This record gives sequence, structure tokens and C-alpha cells, in this order.
Amino acid sequence: MSRALLPIATLLGAALLAGLVWWVTLGQALAQLEAKGRSDLSLAADRLMLELQRSRDLAVLLAADPRARAWLSGEGDLDQAGAALRGFADRAGASDILLLQRDGTVVAAATGRLAPVAGASWLDRAGQGALGFGPAPEGRAVTHAAPVFGPSGKVTGAVAVTRSLSGIESGWRGEPQAIYFTDAAGDVVVSNREELLGGPPRQELTPIQGFDIRRVDAGRYVPDHALHLELPLPTLDLLAELLLDIAPAKQLAQARALAAGAGLLVLGALLAVLWERRRRLARDNAALEDRVARRTRDLQAANRQLTAEIGERREAEAALKRAQSELVQAGKLSALGQMSAGISHELNQPLMAIRSFAQNGATFLERGRTEAAADNLAKIGMLAHRAGRIIRNLRAFARAEPEPAVETDLSAVIEAALEITETRRREAGIETRLDLAPGPVRAMGGEVRLGQVLVNLISNAVDAMAERETRLLEIALEADPPRITVRDTGPGLDSPEHVFDPFYTTKEVGAGLGLGLSISYGIVSGFGGTIRGRNTGTGAEFTVTLPPIAAEAAG
Repeated sequence: MSRALLPIATLLGAALLAGLVWWVTLGQALAQLEAKGRSDLSLAADRLMLELQRSRDLAVLLAADPRARAWLSGEGDLDQAGAALRGFADRAGASDILLLQRDGTVVAAATGRLAPVAGASWLDRAGQGALGFGPAPEGRAVTHAAPVFGPSGKVTGAVAVTRSLSGIESGWRGEPQAIYFTDAAGDVVVSNREELLGGPPRQELTPIQGFDIRRVDAGRYVPDHALHLELPLPTLDLLAELLLDIAPAKQLAQARALAAGAGLLVLGALLAVLWERRRRLARDNAALEDRVARRTRDLQAANRQLTAEIGERREAEAALKRAQSELVQAGKLSALGQMSAGISHELNQPLMAIRSFAQNGATFLERGRTEAAADNLAKIGMLAHRAGRIIRNLRAFARAEPEPAVETDLSAVIEAALEITETRRREAGIETRLDLAPGPVRAMGGEVRLGQVLVNLISNAVDAMAERETRLLEIALEADPPRITVRDTGPGLDSPEHVFDPFYTTKEVGAGLGLGLSISYGIVSGFGGTIRGRNTGTGAEFTVTLPPIAAEAAG
């Protein structure tokens, strides 16, 4: 399509689409309007029939009253009859209630008017023993008549209840629809518009899509262009009619048509812009392909270089992990080396005692003193258990295998660390105080690695208090959250914010590498916990906080 034909085609398409949308929307709106109108018309007819039904029921009720027979036969007080009828009329909203004889003579009336009634169709029907209905003798009103039967079963008179139509209409004035009821002659009997009471309005039929659309000229409160609906009422011999304003339906159809047309115009404009952009893109595509080819070659070369760098970085990371593991193990072996003299002393004592008790036991057996020999054997067993426990803790401490975070008894970790460092603390003259939570305290961690952390903290505390007069080591265990606190009475930390940095140390050259706290930080972080160091004013304090065990693990 050429560039000149595109705007023309867009305008024609927009006009056709707008017309189609207007037509379809108008039909849908009129259908919805008709459904609502029929519901409203049926409701109005029911209301009218209900109002008139009240008059008929009242006439039937009064005709069956024994007092009505007495009043017609002249046996009752007619003044009392008028008062009674007036009371019924006031309660029922009737304009008048008459007690008549068959010839039309009025015996009593609610209004007191006793003018005779003759020739009324409803009176003739009542005289024949049936219910009568028809227009009232005067004014815009309707009358229901019910026969009064005497003792012999013959009709002796009638009760007529008259209802003013204007009174019924007064409750309909606020209705938005124009509703009116016409009789067989086409005259308007009841309406909620005063303009329609003189007769049916002038109407011109202008059907749309099969709907009864009429142009009406009946005043400002009746729509000029309306949908006409009607509903026959055979029981009342009336025809209910309704006029609905179709202006909202037209406005809706017009709005949707304009929106559809505008949308198509916008779409056409976008298509024109896109078409022009496509021409420009096609023109620039060749140059872009050449540039992409050059960039592709450059990217391939960069990709090969990046792949090589990634391989080198992975090798470096693997080497770093191996070095970290070796540093951890080196730290543990270094701690073992520092404690080797004390450990040898700890093992030598029970071994020498075992040798002595064994020689004494042999002597006791030679002399027949079996009880003394048995006592020596029991002591040998206790000393052997102590030596085995020391060796077991050292072996676990020296293991190089990493541990996953599992449920760990922190009391047992503290006990093992104290046992490993017992000789060193005793030789350094350290007073140790424990403040442990009652009962077992469990957390997520690992007994071996947490033992390494605690041994490192205790060893650092012992080194820090070497030149102090007061040498007090305090270890506290809390349960909520699981927390181990190690305090000393040393000189404190020079830079608490740097104590966990690798190779940071305050010891003399050759006394340490400065990796103990850094390794401890990595171990605790690996378990999901935290380790903090601070000065207390009387020394240093390190706190290890570990995650509590999961609920399912606790159960």
C-alpha cells in the first residue's frame, strides 16, 4: 500500500467501524432498557392492582358484616352506620363508602352524602349477586361493590367502596418513567404524569432495530424520544403503557462509536509510524549486520580469554581452600605443640601411678592380701580411664576432617577444652571460674571445631595474663541464645575491630602467626554463629553465639 492511500483507508475504516459499533451498542442498550422497562411496568401494574384490591376486599368484608344487613333492614341506627363507614374509609384510604339498597337508594355513607345512585354498572353487578367494578358517579375515582345477602339468601343491597385515582397517583409522582393506564376507549385513567391525564400524548412511530421507538410531544417531564412498552390488564380492563427515555442508550452508543473510531485512527497512525520505521530499519540493517559481525569476532576472542581466566581463578580458589584447611590444621598442631610439655606431664603422672600400683598389687597378691590388690587394680582402672580421656580429646582436636553443623552439647565442649588446657593453666597460675547454665545446653555446631575455638580463646587468655598479678579466667555458658563467654584479666585488646583479621597479633615475633582468631572466626561463621571481642575495663572478653537447634531436631 502506498503512503498516500494509507490515511484514506484508515479514515474509511474508522468511519465503518464507528458506525458498526454504534449500531450494535444501540441495539444492546435498547434491549437492556426494554428488559428493565418491562420489569418496571409489571411492578407498576401490580401496585395499581394491589391498591384496587384493597378496596374490593374492604367491600367484601363489609358486605359480610351482620350490621350491614341490620342497617339495610332498618333495624340499626343509621347515624352509627355512617360513623362506622367513615372510620373504615379513613383507615383504608377510601374516598367514600356507601351502603345502598338494590334500587340505588343510599342508606348510609362515609361522607354523609346520600344522593341516590342509579344506572351504575357496578351496582347492577352487585344486584345480581356478583362483585361489581367501575367508575365512580363523580370525579376521577373507581368503585368496588359487593352484594349484601339477606336471611333468605337474596340480595338486599350492596356495599360500595370508592377509591380516588388521584390519591393512588400521588405516590407515583417521583418515578423516573412515564407510566399511564388507558381504558378500552383509549382514555388515560391513571398516570404518574399530569401531562398525560388529558389523553394519550401525540406520538410518531420511529422504530429502530425492531424496537417500538416513538417521538413524543407531551411536555418537559415526558421524554421526547422514548421506547414504548405496554402490558394488558384483563382483570381491570386496562392497558398499562410506559415511555422510557432512550437518550442514555444513544449517548452510550455514540461514546463507544467515537472511542472505536478514535482507536482505529490511532492504530492507523501507529501503523504509519511503524511502516516508516521499518523502511529506516531496513536501510540501516546492512550497516548494522557488518558491525555485528565485527563485534561477534571481538566477543569470541574475549570469550576465549575470559574462559581461560575463569579456569585460572577456579584453580586459585581450590588452592586457597586447600591453604585454608592446612592453616586450620597448622593452627591446631601449633596449639598441640605449645601444650606438648604439659600433656606429657599429664600422661606421665597416671602412667607412673599405674606402674606403682601394679608393683604394689603384685606384692599384695604374693602376700595373699587380695582386697588390697583389688583396690590397687581399681585405682589402676581409674588412672587408665583418665589417660584415655586425655588422649581421646587430643586425637579429636588434632583431626583434620571438617565437621557439618550438628546438634552439639556445649557443656561437653567446655569440659574437653578445659581438660586439654588444664596443665598449662595450672603451670601459669590461672584461677578458673565457671558459670554454666543448669542442664545441658545444645546448639548447632561441631564438637571438634568448637573445641578448637575454645582452646584457642583459653590459650590467648593465658598468654595475655602472663605478666598480670591477678590471673582470673571466667567461662560462662548461657542457654537462650546458646552463648559461650571467655573473660580474662589481661591488658585488653589494642584494636578490637581488627582482632579477627588474618596475621593480626599482639604477641612477640615468633610467638604466633596471628591466625588463631581469624581461623576461629571462620569456624564459628561456618556454623551460622558469631564471635565478638571487646574490652571490659579489667581485661578482654570474647563471646561465641551459636544458632539454637531446630524445632524438629529438638523433638
